[in-house]
Amino acid sequence: MEAAKLNELKKFIDQCKSNPSILTDPSLSFFRDYLESLGAKLPSSAYSPRAGDSKSKSYVVEESDEEVADEGEKINVEAEVEEEEEDEIIESDIELEGDTVEPDNDPPQKMGDPSVEVTDENREASQSTKAKAMESISEGKLEEAIENLTEAILLNPTSAIMYATRASVYIKMKKPNAAVRDANAALEINPDSAKGYKSRGIARAMLGQWEDSAKDLHLASKLDFDEEINNVLKKVEPNAHRIEEHRRKYDRLRKEREDRKIEHERRRRRAQAQAAYEKAKKQEQSSSSRKPGGMPGGFPGGMPGGFPGGMPGGFPGGMPGGMPGGMPGGMPGGMPGGMPGGMPGGFPGSMPGGMPGNVDFSKILNDPEMMAAFSDPEVMAALQDVMTNPANLAKHQANPKVAPVIAKMMGKFAGPK
Repeated sequence: MEAAKLNELKKFIDQCKSNPSILTDPSLSFFRDYLESLGAKLPSSAYSPRAGDSKSKSYVVEESDEEVADEGEKINVEAEVEEEEEDEIIESDIELEGDTVEPDNDPPQKMGDPSVEVTDENREASQSTKAKAMESISEGKLEEAIENLTEAILLNPTSAIMYATRASVYIKMKKPNAAVRDANAALEINPDSAKGYKSRGIARAMLGQWEDSAKDLHLASKLDFDEEINNVLKKVEPNAHRIEEHRRKYDRLRKEREDRKIEHERRRRRAQAQAAYEKAKKQEQSSSSRKPGGMPGGFPGGMPGGFPGGMPGGFPGGMPGGMPGGMPGGMPGGMPGGMPGGMPGGFPGSMPGGMPGNVDFSKILNDPEMMAAFSDPEVMAALQDVMTNPANLAKHQANPKVAPVIAKMMGKFAGPK
């Protein structure tokens, strides 16, 4: 056997002699048991409970540190995406010009049935009654005019002009809602009634419905322009334009605010996913450093040549799980009884089965699908479960959300071929 390997083994034995408490390490329990099977008597320090207590306390401190670190990470994540809560957008008042009237809430006026067949006699009677109404209007007798026009409408309910004329009288009486009802009836009978649009436009202006008023008056002007329409439009259009500009302004502000909220949420989710990934990575490293069965740090310089000279009786029962990547070169010289099954995980220090050192984590952090998966609590819980105990991988392979993520991570961890 090479002299260097013998020197390494001798150094380890010397360490055990000078400090038997080394054997209290759970990862060396197999070696302590072997010495006892040969009849060796070990000092009490090799079984000292204080060492175990110390380790337990150390473990508790570590957990506490991790909890503090996790809390710090949480605070950092919140700080990274924290923004001042924006106040609700409160619209300013619009400075409008022109007078309006209080809406009239009288019961709806009588309407005719446009589906009835109108006889020539009724049509003539309707026109005669309308003439009386026009005389009443000229004399300022508006209530009388309304009564005459109502009678005329009942005699000929298919006449749009009758409704439009009554609407104009309601406007004079400052009853805009009644005027709108008559104008609507006129437009249902004749969609091209200029007087219907004009009456409704003026009534809507009286109600402060500036934009709708402007639309009606423009339509009336196209069908049959007159000076009265033009004069009303001069008062209505400025208000309609102010309202439109005001609405566009606040629609834009609301959209910008919503866009900021979406961006804020996107950054928060990304930061959460990053923090969850870092936490899982730390937990995996911490878990790997605590796993029993290995020899932390390994034998100084490794023991590539194995234990020379054989060890009669071997390791009873073997050490199932194999000895992947560890202690190449075998154990020359025999070892009756063998070492069936190998030693799981090998001696840490070489750990060729672990995470490769040449992994480009930026490929994971810049992968939108991976970052989206890390924001899913179910996926992160499964990844942490697998990182804690790789044997749990099998129970997650049937999960359609988890399996593809694990496969993709393994592909990235594999490093360059």
